[in-house]
Amino acid sequence: MRNTTRSVAVVALAAVLVGACGVSSSPGADATPGSVTLLAYDAFTPAEGVFDGFTAATGAHVRVVTGGDSGTVVTKAILTAGNPEGDVLWGLDNTMLSRAQDADLLESYEPVDTGDVCINYSKKWYSSRGLVPPSSLDDLVDPAYKDQLVVEDPVNSSPGLAFLFGTIARYGEDGWQAWWRKLKSNGVKVIPDWTTAWTVEYAGGGNPGTRPLVVSYGSSPPAEIVFAADPSNVAEPDSGVIESTCFRQTEYIGVLRGAKNPRNARALVDFLLARKFQESMPLSLFVWPVANDAAIPEVFARWAVRADDPLTIEPSRIGRNGRRWLAEWRTIVP
Repeated sequence: MRNTTRSVAVVALAAVLVGACGVSSSPGADATPGSVTLLAYDAFTPAEGVFDGFTAATGAHVRVVTGGDSGTVVTKAILTAGNPEGDVLWGLDNTMLSRAQDADLLESYEPVDTGDVCINYSKKWYSSRGLVPPSSLDDLVDPAYKDQLVVEDPVNSSPGLAFLFGTIARYGEDGWQAWWRKLKSNGVKVIPDWTTAWTVEYAGGGNPGTRPLVVSYGSSPPAEIVFAADPSNVAEPDSGVIESTCFRQTEYIGVLRGAKNPRNARALVDFLLARKFQESMPLSLFVWPVANDAAIPEVFARWAVRADDPLTIEPSRIGRNGRRWLAEWRTIVP
């Protein structure tokens, strides 16, 4: 953060891991039968040239239109359901799937990747003080970890929302509110977005903050290495992952109902699910591919955490209760 190289690395890491810092295009009328428009969140940063093969095979140019974080993109798509601004939607996940189903948003959809939202901790911060990091959600309300955790607001942030759902999965309808009250009393800091939580508040990963615990991703550790000023000099990432806190996110892609180029849209979905694109995702989008035959880069396979028993909630249950849960959370952590 204190020099140009570090600033570029931090911005790149933020752009990849969350919907915060992408380059946006404005929807328009320039889509043609020889093109296909992919609507995505700002952090959709595919590998350079990865769509060249699609264009060579189909003759169709892929036009990527980004428009905010995942929640914003899905909300916009729902508002234009049946008369969409694009052909394919990227960024719908299991926390929002029921909203899309209720709005009859998609002609069809498929899982495209998975990832975990988890508590990350700074190894250096704890080791330099001779302290042991927490190992569970229960530990986070222990006074030993007072004023150490920063989380994102679930009202505005995708990882913040996933973390809230993870606590509901862990403690149930009768217990999650009490846990959050204890967490508030234990000095949790709530930040509107992941970028600020990670780059400003978090004390790990070379960041300037004072809090050694942050809600982030199971793939944050390999991203630290990839975006380091000199990755060859980084033996291991500073950030560790508390696996028992991980909430599984599944992302979907789908053909939007009313798409202007449905044939190209279906071909693009097939391309995004095929091996070449799937193999590009770990080090461009920092997610796990769903294709069983996709090779995983060594740095990602070694350092990314994929929980063996992640916290989960059925999308239908989220659809029935999500708004109420958020309203209740607001009364606890205003």
